[in-house]
Amino acid sequence: MKVFLVIPSKIMAEGLVSVFNDSGEFHVEGCMSELSHPGELMFRNIGADVIIVDPILFGHPSRGDVRQYFSRFSDAAIVALPSYSLEEEAKEQYDAVISIYDSPAAIIKKLRKAVKSSSSSTQQDVKDLTSREKEILVCVAKGMLNKEIADKFCISIHTVITHRKNISAKTGIKSIAGLTVYALLNNLLDPESVE
Repeated sequence: MKVFLVIPSKIMAEGLVSVFNDSGEFHVEGCMSELSHPGELMFRNIGADVIIVDPILFGHPSRGDVRQYFSRFSDAAIVALPSYSLEEEAKEQYDAVISIYDSPAAIIKKLRKAVKSSSSSTQQDVKDLTSREKEILVCVAKGMLNKEIADKFCISIHTVITHRKNISAKTGIKSIAGLTVYALLNNLLDPESVE
C-alpha cells in the first residue's frame, strides 16, 4: 500500500521509512515537511492509501479541519504521528494515531485498521446520500445545469440548489470536478458517460 508522509521531523520520517521497508507491505511514495501547493499535486498524483501527518502542522484544528483539508486531494486514510501530546478530542479527526513508542508491528497493525476503516467510511458516505441526491450528483457530474436538472426531475431550481448544497455538505466536496471523481469512485457514474 502507498504511504505519503507529511512530517516536519526528518528523523521521524526516516524511522517510518525504515519500518515500512522492513514490512514490505507499505511503501513510502512521497514525503513533505510542510503543507504546500506542490504537495497537494503530489497527493493527487500518487493516490496514497495512507497519509501520515504530524498534527503540529495544523495547530489546534477543529474536528473537520484535517479531514476536510485532505479530502480535497485524496480519500486516503489519515493517520496522526504527533510530535507532542495530542488531546483525545483531536485524535478523533484521524483514522488512527501512531506513536514513536509503538513497535513496528503495532504501527503496521494500526495502519491496516485505518485503511480498512477509511474505505468503509467512504462507502458509508455514499449510503448517507439520498437516492435523489445520488441522481442529482450524477447529473452534476455529467455537466448538466441546474435548470436542466430541475426540468429532468420536475422540481424547482431552488430544490436542485438545496440538493447540491446537501451533497457538498455530506461529501465535503464543492467542485464539480471533485464531485465527478467522487461519483466515479463510488460507481454512481459510468466513466464513458462523462464528457
